[in-house]
Amino acid sequence: MSIWTQLILLLIVLHLVAGFGWLVYKLMPRKKRDKN
Repeated sequence: MSIWTQLILLLIVLHLVAGFGWLVYKLMPRKKRDKN
């Protein structure tokens, strides 16, 4: 594979992981913590 193909695949994987993490963070029940 060329370096460009690897970069595009890496960007796609990072985008999917970031989107999935954001969805999990949004869907998780919020627990209020007084400790900062």
